[in-house]
Amino acid sequence: MTFARYRAQWAYSPLREVLAGMVGTFALIPEVIAFSYIAGITPATALYASFVISVAIAITGGRPGMISGAAGSVALVAAALVHQHGAQYMLLATLLAGFMQIVFGVLRLHVLMRFVSREVRTGFVNALAILIFSAQVPQMLHVTWHTYVLIAAGLVIIYLLPKISSAIPSPLICIVILTAITMWFPMPVHTVSDLGALPTGLPSLTLPHVPWTLETLGIVLPYAIAMASVGLLESLMTAGVVDDATNTHGDPRMESSGLGISNVLVGLFGGIAGCGMIGQTVGNLRYGGQGRLSTFTAGAFLLLLMVVLHRYVAQVPMAALVAIMIMVSISTFSWTSLRELTRHPRLSSLTMLVTVAVVVATHDLAAGVAVGVLLSGVFFSWRVMGLLKVEKHTSGSADLYIVRGQVFFASADVLLDAIDFQTPSRVVAIAVNEARFWDITAVETLEKIVGKLRDRGIDVSVEGLTREQHGIIENQSEEPLLAM
Repeated sequence: MTFARYRAQWAYSPLREVLAGMVGTFALIPEVIAFSYIAGITPATALYASFVISVAIAITGGRPGMISGAAGSVALVAAALVHQHGAQYMLLATLLAGFMQIVFGVLRLHVLMRFVSREVRTGFVNALAILIFSAQVPQMLHVTWHTYVLIAAGLVIIYLLPKISSAIPSPLICIVILTAITMWFPMPVHTVSDLGALPTGLPSLTLPHVPWTLETLGIVLPYAIAMASVGLLESLMTAGVVDDATNTHGDPRMESSGLGISNVLVGLFGGIAGCGMIGQTVGNLRYGGQGRLSTFTAGAFLLLLMVVLHRYVAQVPMAALVAIMIMVSISTFSWTSLRELTRHPRLSSLTMLVTVAVVVATHDLAAGVAVGVLLSGVFFSWRVMGLLKVEKHTSGSADLYIVRGQVFFASADVLLDAIDFQTPSRVVAIAVNEARFWDITAVETLEKIVGKLRDRGIDVSVEGLTREQHGIIENQSEEPLLAM
Protein backbone atom coordinates (compact mmCIF):
# COMPACT_ATOMS: atom_id res chain seq x y z
CA MET A 1 0.00 0.00 0.00
CA THR A 2 1.32 3.42 -0.94
CA PHE A 3 1.60 6.19 1.63
CA ALA A 4 -0.74 8.41 -0.42
CA ARG A 5 -3.48 5.76 -0.32
CA TYR A 6 -2.93 5.16 3.39
CA ARG A 7 -3.20 8.89 4.10
CA ALA A 8 -6.37 9.14 2.02
CA GLN A 9 -7.95 6.41 4.14
CA TRP A 10 -7.58 8.70 7.16
CA ALA A 11 -8.86 11.83 5.40
CA TYR A 12 -12.14 10.42 4.09
CA SER A 13 -15.05 12.68 5.22
CA PRO A 14 -13.69 13.31 8.76
CA LEU A 15 -16.91 14.59 10.39
CA ARG A 16 -19.01 11.72 9.06
CA GLU A 17 -16.30 9.25 10.07
CA VAL A 18 -16.20 10.52 13.64
CA LEU A 19 -19.97 10.42 14.04
CA ALA A 20 -20.20 6.92 12.54
CA GLY A 21 -17.42 5.75 14.85
CA MET A 22 -19.35 7.07 17.83
CA VAL A 23 -22.34 4.97 16.79
CA GLY A 24 -19.99 2.00 16.60
CA THR A 25 -18.87 2.69 20.17
CA PHE A 26 -22.38 2.46 21.60
CA ALA A 27 -22.99 -0.68 19.55
CA LEU A 28 -19.78 -2.15 21.01
CA ILE A 29 -20.64 -1.66 24.68
CA PRO A 30 -23.49 -4.14 25.20
CA GLU A 31 -21.99 -6.91 23.07
CA VAL A 32 -18.51 -6.59 24.55
CA ILE A 33 -19.89 -6.69 28.09
CA ALA A 34 -22.12 -9.66 27.22
CA PHE A 35 -19.18 -11.62 25.82
CA SER A 36 -17.05 -10.72 28.84
CA TYR A 37 -19.42 -12.78 30.98
CA ILE A 38 -19.24 -15.65 28.49
CA ALA A 39 -15.44 -15.55 28.63
CA GLY A 40 -15.39 -15.31 32.43
CA ILE A 41 -13.59 -11.96 32.60
CA THR A 42 -14.64 -8.56 33.96
CA PRO A 43 -16.43 -6.02 31.73
CA ALA A 44 -13.54 -3.61 32.32
CA THR A 45 -11.07 -6.14 30.84
CA ALA A 46 -13.14 -6.57 27.69
CA LEU A 47 -13.82 -2.84 27.28
CA TYR A 48 -10.12 -1.96 27.67
CA ALA A 49 -9.28 -4.65 25.13
CA SER A 50 -11.81 -3.22 22.66
CA PHE A 51 -10.28 0.24 23.04
CA VAL A 52 -6.77 -1.07 22.35
CA ILE A 53 -7.86 -3.23 19.41
CA SER A 54 -9.86 -0.48 17.69
CA VAL A 55 -7.14 2.14 18.01
CA ALA A 56 -4.31 -0.22 17.06
CA ILE A 57 -6.01 -1.85 14.08
CA ALA A 58 -7.11 1.54 12.76
CA ILE A 59 -3.39 2.22 12.31
CA THR A 60 -2.10 -1.23 11.34
CA GLY A 61 -5.08 -2.99 9.73
CA GLY A 62 -5.75 -3.50 6.05
CA ARG A 63 -9.53 -2.99 5.90
CA PRO A 64 -10.64 0.61 6.59
CA GLY A 65 -14.13 1.05 7.97
CA MET A 66 -14.15 -2.21 9.93
CA ILE A 67 -14.87 -2.23 13.68
CA SER A 68 -12.99 -4.75 15.81
CA GLY A 69 -13.40 -5.56 19.48
CA ALA A 70 -13.13 -8.16 22.23
CA ALA A 71 -16.13 -10.32 21.36
CA GLY A 72 -17.29 -13.02 19.00
CA SER A 73 -16.01 -16.55 18.68
CA VAL A 74 -12.66 -15.67 20.25
CA ALA A 75 -14.41 -15.11 23.59
CA LEU A 76 -16.08 -18.50 23.27
CA VAL A 77 -12.72 -20.20 22.73
CA ALA A 78 -11.06 -18.31 25.58
CA ALA A 79 -13.90 -19.14 28.00
CA ALA A 80 -12.76 -22.72 28.56
CA LEU A 81 -9.18 -21.61 29.29
CA VAL A 82 -10.30 -18.90 31.74
CA HIS A 83 -12.68 -21.21 33.58
CA GLN A 84 -10.06 -23.97 33.92
CA HIS A 85 -6.85 -22.02 34.53
CA GLY A 86 -7.70 -18.37 35.15
CA ALA A 87 -7.45 -15.01 33.38
CA GLN A 88 -3.63 -14.87 33.55
CA TYR A 89 -3.35 -17.89 31.26
CA MET A 90 -5.76 -16.13 28.92
CA LEU A 91 -3.37 -13.16 28.72
CA LEU A 92 -0.54 -15.43 27.61
CA ALA A 93 -2.83 -17.08 25.05
CA THR A 94 -3.74 -13.63 23.73
CA LEU A 95 -0.07 -12.74 23.25
CA LEU A 96 0.66 -16.02 21.48
CA ALA A 97 -2.44 -15.69 19.30
CA GLY A 98 -1.34 -12.22 18.24
CA PHE A 99 2.14 -13.42 17.28
CA MET A 100 0.59 -16.30 15.30
CA GLN A 101 -1.67 -13.92 13.37
CA ILE A 102 1.36 -11.84 12.44
CA VAL A 103 2.99 -15.03 11.12
CA PHE A 104 -0.23 -15.93 9.26
CA GLY A 105 -0.03 -12.55 7.54
CA VAL A 106 3.64 -12.99 6.63
CA LEU A 107 2.92 -16.46 5.20
CA ARG A 108 -0.13 -15.14 3.28
CA LEU A 109 -2.45 -17.74 4.78
CA HIS A 110 -5.36 -15.39 4.14
CA VAL A 111 -5.61 -17.01 0.69
CA LEU A 112 -7.45 -19.88 2.41
CA MET A 113 -10.46 -17.56 2.51
CA ARG A 114 -10.88 -18.23 -1.20
CA PHE A 115 -12.27 -21.63 -0.26
CA VAL A 116 -15.20 -20.00 1.56
CA SER A 117 -18.07 -19.94 -0.93
CA ARG A 118 -20.66 -17.21 -1.30
CA GLU A 119 -23.39 -19.30 0.29
CA VAL A 120 -21.19 -19.86 3.36
CA ARG A 121 -20.51 -16.13 3.61
CA THR A 122 -24.23 -15.43 3.38
CA GLY A 123 -24.95 -18.03 6.06
CA PHE A 124 -22.27 -16.46 8.26
CA VAL A 125 -23.84 -13.02 7.95
CA ASN A 126 -27.40 -14.24 8.51
CA ALA A 127 -26.42 -16.33 11.52
CA LEU A 128 -24.64 -13.41 13.11
CA ALA A 129 -27.68 -11.19 12.58
CA ILE A 130 -29.81 -13.80 14.36
CA LEU A 131 -27.31 -14.03 17.22
CA ILE A 132 -27.21 -10.24 17.58
CA PHE A 133 -31.00 -10.10 17.83
CA SER A 134 -31.23 -13.09 20.18
CA ALA A 135 -28.67 -11.43 22.47
CA GLN A 136 -31.17 -8.58 22.97
CA VAL A 137 -34.00 -10.85 24.03
CA PRO A 138 -32.89 -11.15 27.70
CA GLN A 139 -33.08 -7.36 27.95
CA MET A 140 -36.72 -7.54 26.87
CA LEU A 141 -37.83 -10.24 29.30
CA HIS A 142 -39.17 -9.66 32.82
CA VAL A 143 -39.13 -5.89 32.38
CA THR A 144 -41.73 -3.19 32.89
CA TRP A 145 -43.80 -1.67 30.11
CA HIS A 146 -41.55 1.39 30.20
CA THR A 147 -38.77 -0.63 28.54
CA TYR A 148 -40.94 -1.61 25.57
CA VAL A 149 -42.09 1.99 25.10
CA LEU A 150 -38.47 3.21 25.12
CA ILE A 151 -37.37 0.51 22.64
CA ALA A 152 -40.23 1.43 20.31
CA ALA A 153 -39.41 5.12 20.64
CA GLY A 154 -35.75 4.39 19.94
CA LEU A 155 -36.60 2.48 16.75
CA VAL A 156 -38.86 5.30 15.60
CA ILE A 157 -36.04 7.80 16.10
CA ILE A 158 -33.46 5.55 14.39
CA TYR A 159 -35.57 4.88 11.28
CA LEU A 160 -37.61 8.05 10.86
CA LEU A 161 -35.11 10.78 11.76
CA PRO A 162 -32.89 10.16 8.67
CA LYS A 163 -35.92 11.03 6.51
CA ILE A 164 -35.77 14.53 8.03
CA SER A 165 -32.01 14.97 8.40
CA SER A 166 -28.98 12.73 8.30
CA ALA A 167 -26.48 15.30 9.55
CA ILE A 168 -26.07 13.39 12.82
CA PRO A 169 -26.48 9.59 12.93
CA SER A 170 -29.91 8.82 14.38
CA PRO A 171 -28.61 6.20 16.88
CA LEU A 172 -26.62 8.93 18.66
CA ILE A 173 -29.73 11.09 18.89
CA CYS A 174 -31.66 8.06 20.11
CA ILE A 175 -29.19 7.57 22.97
CA VAL A 176 -29.22 11.24 23.96
CA ILE A 177 -33.00 11.57 23.90
CA LEU A 178 -33.79 8.33 25.72
CA THR A 179 -31.10 8.98 28.34
CA ALA A 180 -32.46 12.49 28.93
CA ILE A 181 -36.01 11.15 29.30
CA THR A 182 -35.01 8.55 31.89
CA MET A 183 -32.92 11.10 33.83
CA TRP A 184 -35.68 13.73 33.91
CA PHE A 185 -38.47 11.23 34.49
CA PRO A 186 -37.04 8.35 36.55
CA MET A 187 -38.61 5.02 35.66
CA PRO A 188 -37.91 1.35 36.46
CA VAL A 189 -35.69 0.43 33.50
CA HIS A 190 -32.28 -1.21 33.25
CA THR A 191 -29.26 0.98 32.53
CA VAL A 192 -25.70 0.27 31.40
CA SER A 193 -24.58 0.30 35.04
CA ASP A 194 -26.68 -2.85 35.60
CA LEU A 195 -24.45 -4.79 33.20
CA GLY A 196 -21.49 -4.66 35.57
CA ALA A 197 -18.72 -2.45 36.87
CA LEU A 198 -17.34 -0.11 34.24
CA PRO A 199 -13.68 0.99 34.10
CA THR A 200 -12.86 4.41 35.48
CA GLY A 201 -9.11 4.72 34.79
CA LEU A 202 -6.58 4.11 32.04
CA PRO A 203 -5.26 0.65 31.14
CA SER A 204 -1.69 -0.13 32.16
CA LEU A 205 1.04 -2.38 30.81
CA THR A 206 1.30 -5.80 32.40
CA LEU A 207 2.71 -9.26 31.80
CA PRO A 208 0.94 -12.57 32.48
CA HIS A 209 1.60 -13.82 36.01
CA VAL A 210 2.05 -17.49 35.11
CA PRO A 211 4.86 -20.03 35.51
CA TRP A 212 7.06 -19.68 32.44
CA THR A 213 7.45 -23.41 31.85
CA LEU A 214 6.87 -25.93 29.07
CA GLU A 215 3.88 -27.20 31.01
CA THR A 216 2.28 -23.75 30.86
CA LEU A 217 3.02 -23.56 27.14
CA GLY A 218 1.39 -26.95 26.66
CA ILE A 219 -1.75 -25.71 28.38
CA VAL A 220 -1.97 -22.40 26.55
CA LEU A 221 -0.78 -23.28 23.03
CA PRO A 222 -3.90 -25.18 21.80
CA TYR A 223 -6.13 -22.32 22.92
CA ALA A 224 -3.81 -19.74 21.36
CA ILE A 225 -3.91 -21.55 18.00
CA ALA A 226 -7.71 -21.74 18.16
CA MET A 227 -8.03 -18.06 19.15
CA ALA A 228 -5.68 -16.97 16.36
CA SER A 229 -7.45 -19.04 13.71
CA VAL A 230 -11.00 -18.19 14.78
CA GLY A 231 -10.23 -14.50 15.21
CA LEU A 232 -8.57 -14.23 11.82
CA LEU A 233 -11.38 -16.14 10.13
CA GLU A 234 -14.04 -13.89 11.63
CA SER A 235 -12.07 -10.75 10.77
CA LEU A 236 -11.50 -11.75 7.15
CA MET A 237 -15.16 -12.73 6.77
CA THR A 238 -16.15 -9.31 8.12
CA ALA A 239 -13.63 -7.63 5.82
CA GLY A 240 -15.26 -9.42 2.89
CA VAL A 241 -18.63 -7.96 3.88
CA VAL A 242 -17.08 -4.46 3.89
CA ASP A 243 -15.51 -5.10 0.47
CA ASP A 244 -18.91 -6.03 -0.96
CA ALA A 245 -20.71 -3.12 0.68
CA THR A 246 -18.21 -0.45 -0.39
CA ASN A 247 -17.08 -1.90 -3.76
CA THR A 248 -13.48 -1.52 -2.59
CA HIS A 249 -10.71 -3.96 -1.78
CA GLY A 250 -8.95 -4.21 1.55
CA ASP A 251 -5.56 -5.80 2.12
CA PRO A 252 -6.17 -9.22 3.77
CA ARG A 253 -2.46 -9.76 4.45
CA MET A 254 -2.14 -6.39 6.17
CA GLU A 255 -5.38 -7.05 8.08
CA SER A 256 -4.02 -10.34 9.38
CA SER A 257 -0.76 -8.81 10.53
CA GLY A 258 -2.57 -5.74 11.90
CA LEU A 259 -4.93 -7.93 13.92
CA GLY A 260 -1.92 -9.79 15.29
CA ILE A 261 -0.16 -6.58 16.32
CA SER A 262 -3.38 -5.34 17.95
CA ASN A 263 -3.83 -8.56 19.93
CA VAL A 264 -0.22 -8.48 21.11
CA LEU A 265 -0.84 -4.97 22.44
CA VAL A 266 -4.09 -6.15 24.00
CA GLY A 267 -2.22 -8.92 25.81
CA LEU A 268 0.35 -6.43 27.08
CA PHE A 269 -2.46 -4.22 28.45
CA GLY A 270 -4.16 -7.12 30.20
CA GLY A 271 -7.02 -7.74 27.77
CA ILE A 272 -8.56 -10.59 25.81
CA ALA A 273 -7.93 -11.17 22.12
CA GLY A 274 -10.47 -9.77 19.70
CA CYS A 275 -11.47 -9.76 16.06
CA GLY A 276 -13.71 -8.04 13.54
CA MET A 277 -17.31 -7.45 14.64
CA ILE A 278 -19.70 -7.61 11.71
CA GLY A 279 -22.74 -6.10 13.43
CA GLN A 280 -20.87 -3.02 14.59
CA THR A 281 -19.12 -2.80 11.23
CA VAL A 282 -22.43 -2.83 9.36
CA GLY A 283 -23.68 -0.07 11.64
CA ASN A 284 -20.52 1.92 10.97
CA LEU A 285 -20.96 1.55 7.22
CA ARG A 286 -24.64 2.44 7.42
CA TYR A 287 -23.78 5.86 8.83
CA GLY A 288 -20.92 6.64 6.47
CA GLY A 289 -17.86 5.18 8.19
CA GLN A 290 -15.58 3.79 5.48
CA GLY A 291 -12.14 5.00 6.53
CA ARG A 292 -9.64 4.45 9.31
CA LEU A 293 -10.83 7.44 11.34
CA SER A 294 -14.17 5.78 12.13
CA THR A 295 -12.40 2.69 13.46
CA PHE A 296 -10.06 4.84 15.53
CA THR A 297 -12.96 6.91 16.86
CA ALA A 298 -14.86 3.79 17.95
CA GLY A 299 -11.98 2.89 20.26
CA ALA A 300 -10.93 6.37 21.37
CA PHE A 301 -14.51 7.44 22.13
CA LEU A 302 -15.01 4.23 24.10
CA LEU A 303 -12.12 5.18 26.39
CA LEU A 304 -13.45 8.74 26.66
CA LEU A 305 -16.85 7.44 27.69
CA MET A 306 -15.39 5.07 30.26
CA VAL A 307 -12.96 7.52 31.86
CA VAL A 308 -14.39 11.02 31.45
CA LEU A 309 -18.12 10.48 30.92
CA HIS A 310 -18.40 7.39 33.10
CA ARG A 311 -21.31 8.60 35.22
CA TYR A 312 -23.38 9.55 32.16
CA VAL A 313 -22.71 6.29 30.30
CA ALA A 314 -23.82 4.35 33.36
CA GLN A 315 -27.24 6.06 33.09
CA VAL A 316 -27.85 5.20 29.42
CA PRO A 317 -30.97 3.02 29.35
CA MET A 318 -30.45 -0.46 27.95
CA ALA A 319 -33.55 0.13 25.84
CA ALA A 320 -31.56 2.61 23.73
CA LEU A 321 -28.77 0.11 23.11
CA VAL A 322 -31.29 -2.66 22.41
CA ALA A 323 -32.95 -0.47 19.79
CA ILE A 324 -29.58 0.16 18.14
CA MET A 325 -28.67 -3.54 18.12
CA ILE A 326 -32.08 -4.47 16.66
CA MET A 327 -31.37 -2.00 13.87
CA VAL A 328 -27.91 -3.53 13.41
CA SER A 329 -29.32 -7.07 13.22
CA ILE A 330 -31.92 -6.02 10.65
CA SER A 331 -29.25 -4.27 8.57
CA THR A 332 -26.88 -7.22 8.85
CA PHE A 333 -29.32 -9.92 7.71
CA SER A 334 -29.26 -10.60 3.96
CA TRP A 335 -32.97 -10.42 3.21
CA THR A 336 -32.40 -11.12 -0.48
CA SER A 337 -31.06 -14.55 0.48
CA LEU A 338 -34.62 -15.58 1.45
CA ARG A 339 -35.83 -14.94 -2.09
CA GLU A 340 -32.78 -16.67 -3.52
CA LEU A 341 -33.53 -19.90 -1.65
CA THR A 342 -35.90 -21.00 -4.38
CA ARG A 343 -33.85 -19.61 -7.28
CA HIS A 344 -30.43 -20.91 -6.34
CA PRO A 345 -29.40 -24.58 -6.70
CA ARG A 346 -30.77 -26.64 -3.84
CA LEU A 347 -27.34 -27.74 -2.66
CA SER A 348 -26.17 -24.12 -2.45
CA SER A 349 -29.26 -23.13 -0.46
CA LEU A 350 -28.78 -26.15 1.80
CA THR A 351 -25.19 -25.10 2.48
CA MET A 352 -26.33 -21.63 3.52
CA LEU A 353 -29.07 -22.98 5.78
CA VAL A 354 -26.77 -25.52 7.45
CA THR A 355 -24.18 -22.80 8.09
CA VAL A 356 -26.85 -20.68 9.78
CA ALA A 357 -28.15 -23.64 11.81
CA VAL A 358 -24.71 -24.67 13.09
CA VAL A 359 -23.73 -21.13 14.08
CA VAL A 360 -27.02 -20.44 15.84
CA ALA A 361 -26.96 -23.82 17.62
CA THR A 362 -23.33 -23.60 18.78
CA HIS A 363 -22.88 -19.79 18.96
CA ASP A 364 -19.58 -20.57 17.25
CA LEU A 365 -19.06 -18.76 13.95
CA ALA A 366 -15.95 -20.76 13.15
CA ALA A 367 -17.79 -24.07 13.53
CA GLY A 368 -20.53 -22.93 11.17
CA VAL A 369 -18.06 -21.72 8.56
CA ALA A 370 -16.05 -24.95 8.83
CA VAL A 371 -19.16 -27.07 8.28
CA GLY A 372 -20.25 -24.82 5.42
CA VAL A 373 -16.86 -25.06 3.70
CA LEU A 374 -16.92 -28.86 4.11
CA LEU A 375 -20.39 -29.09 2.58
CA SER A 376 -19.40 -26.76 -0.25
CA GLY A 377 -16.47 -29.03 -1.06
CA VAL A 378 -18.59 -32.17 -0.93
CA PHE A 379 -21.37 -30.69 -3.06
CA PHE A 380 -18.87 -29.28 -5.57
CA SER A 381 -17.22 -32.69 -5.88
CA TRP A 382 -20.65 -34.27 -6.35
CA ARG A 383 -21.54 -31.88 -9.16
CA VAL A 384 -18.20 -32.28 -10.93
CA MET A 385 -18.43 -36.06 -10.52
CA GLY A 386 -21.72 -35.99 -12.42
CA LEU A 387 -19.99 -34.32 -15.37
CA LEU A 388 -17.77 -37.34 -16.05
CA LYS A 389 -19.08 -39.31 -19.04
CA VAL A 390 -17.71 -42.54 -20.50
CA GLU A 391 -18.95 -43.74 -23.89
CA LYS A 392 -18.30 -47.23 -25.23
CA HIS A 393 -18.11 -48.06 -28.94
CA THR A 394 -17.53 -51.62 -30.22
CA SER A 395 -16.29 -52.40 -33.71
CA GLY A 396 -15.53 -56.03 -34.50
CA SER A 397 -13.15 -57.30 -31.83
CA ALA A 398 -12.17 -53.85 -30.55
CA ASP A 399 -13.69 -51.64 -27.85
CA LEU A 400 -13.21 -47.88 -27.72
CA TYR A 401 -13.93 -45.95 -24.51
CA ILE A 402 -14.19 -42.17 -24.84
CA VAL A 403 -13.71 -40.41 -21.49
CA ARG A 404 -14.99 -36.86 -21.07
CA GLY A 405 -14.77 -34.72 -17.92
CA GLN A 406 -12.77 -34.54 -14.70
CA VAL A 407 -11.31 -37.69 -13.17
CA PHE A 408 -10.44 -37.34 -9.49
CA PHE A 409 -11.02 -39.12 -6.19
CA ALA A 410 -14.81 -38.70 -6.30
CA SER A 411 -15.34 -39.66 -9.95
CA ALA A 412 -12.65 -42.31 -10.41
CA ASP A 413 -15.08 -45.14 -9.59
CA VAL A 414 -17.43 -43.88 -12.33
CA LEU A 415 -14.66 -44.53 -14.84
CA LEU A 416 -13.83 -47.89 -13.27
CA ASP A 417 -17.47 -49.04 -13.33
CA ALA A 418 -17.85 -48.08 -17.00
CA ILE A 419 -15.18 -50.56 -18.14
CA ASP A 420 -16.33 -54.06 -19.13
CA PHE A 421 -13.56 -56.34 -17.90
CA GLN A 422 -15.39 -59.43 -19.28
CA THR A 423 -15.46 -58.09 -22.84
CA PRO A 424 -14.85 -60.67 -25.60
CA SER A 425 -12.91 -58.06 -27.55
CA ARG A 426 -9.14 -58.56 -27.80
CA VAL A 427 -8.30 -54.88 -28.29
CA VAL A 428 -9.34 -52.00 -26.00
CA ALA A 429 -8.55 -48.33 -26.58
CA ILE A 430 -9.22 -45.65 -23.94
CA ALA A 431 -9.37 -42.11 -25.33
CA VAL A 432 -8.71 -39.42 -22.73
CA ASN A 433 -8.33 -36.42 -25.04
CA GLU A 434 -11.38 -34.76 -23.49
CA ALA A 435 -10.65 -35.78 -19.90
CA ARG A 436 -8.35 -34.53 -17.19
CA PHE A 437 -6.73 -36.62 -14.45
CA TRP A 438 -6.27 -34.57 -11.27
CA ASP A 439 -4.94 -36.72 -8.45
CA ILE A 440 -3.26 -39.98 -7.45
CA THR A 441 -6.61 -41.75 -7.10
CA ALA A 442 -7.40 -40.99 -10.75
CA VAL A 443 -3.97 -42.18 -11.91
CA GLU A 444 -4.16 -45.39 -9.90
CA THR A 445 -7.65 -46.07 -11.26
CA LEU A 446 -6.38 -45.79 -14.85
CA GLU A 447 -3.44 -48.07 -14.01
CA LYS A 448 -5.85 -50.54 -12.40
CA ILE A 449 -8.04 -50.61 -15.51
CA VAL A 450 -5.08 -51.18 -17.80
CA GLY A 451 -3.66 -53.86 -15.49
CA LYS A 452 -6.92 -55.82 -15.23
CA LEU A 453 -7.43 -55.81 -18.99
CA ARG A 454 -3.84 -56.86 -19.67
CA ASP A 455 -4.15 -59.70 -17.19
CA ARG A 456 -6.83 -61.12 -19.47
CA GLY A 457 -4.50 -60.91 -22.47
CA ILE A 458 -6.20 -57.88 -23.96
CA ASP A 459 -4.15 -55.38 -25.98
CA VAL A 460 -4.74 -52.02 -24.25
CA SER A 461 -3.83 -48.55 -25.45
CA VAL A 462 -4.45 -45.17 -23.88
CA GLU A 463 -4.89 -42.39 -26.42
CA GLY A 464 -4.59 -38.67 -25.95
CA LEU A 465 -2.05 -38.52 -23.13
CA THR A 466 -0.17 -35.22 -23.27
CA ARG A 467 2.31 -33.74 -20.84
CA GLU A 468 0.36 -30.47 -20.68
CA GLN A 469 -2.98 -32.11 -19.91
CA HIS A 470 -2.01 -35.24 -18.01
CA GLY A 471 1.43 -34.51 -16.60
CA ILE A 472 0.45 -36.10 -13.29
CA ILE A 473 0.09 -39.47 -15.03
CA GLU A 474 3.62 -39.26 -16.39
CA ASN A 475 4.97 -38.24 -12.99
CA GLN A 476 3.17 -40.95 -11.00
CA SER A 477 2.80 -43.93 -13.31
CA GLU A 478 5.37 -46.69 -13.59
CA GLU A 479 3.61 -48.23 -16.59
CA PRO A 480 5.50 -47.55 -19.85
CA LEU A 481 2.20 -47.38 -21.68
CA LEU A 482 0.94 -44.57 -19.51
CA ALA A 483 3.98 -42.45 -20.23
CA MET A 484 3.01 -42.05 -23.87
